[in-house]
Amino acid sequence: MAEREGASVKHGHDEGLKMAVALLEEFELPCGLLPLADVVEVGFVRDTGYMWINQKKKVEHNFKVISKLVSYDTSITGYLEKKRIKKLKGVKAKELMLWPPVSEIVLVDPPTGKINFKSLAGITKSFPVEAFAAGQ
Repeated sequence: MAEREGASVKHGHDEGLKMAVALLEEFELPCGLLPLADVVEVGFVRDTGYMWINQKKKVEHNFKVISKLVSYDTSITGYLEKKRIKKLKGVKAKELMLWPPVSEIVLVDPPTGKINFKSLAGITKSFPVEAFAAGQ
């Protein structure tokens, strides 16, 4: 895969999780944004910002602070930029009875304490950043 060329890759849950969290920190995103389980592989291409995460099984996580159920597929991909993940694939947030895919996550700048989630349908939802702190 051409988009994975020159990637730095970690295998196994502990190493993969460490890398995923380090990437979130580096790009100034909340550390609890990706509650991962049974990580198989995490990769990142510094030149393009392309990252991927593979897990053994799909994970559903309830962010209690905002009562929002989010589904993380076995394969998650996207492009990291400062305070943003774009072209995101493999993440869905439950909205009433639907599970629209989340295509972009943006930390509002200048800082308002809000983070925006955009779906492919063009719907944007804002939540407090604290809801995605590590351990939530």
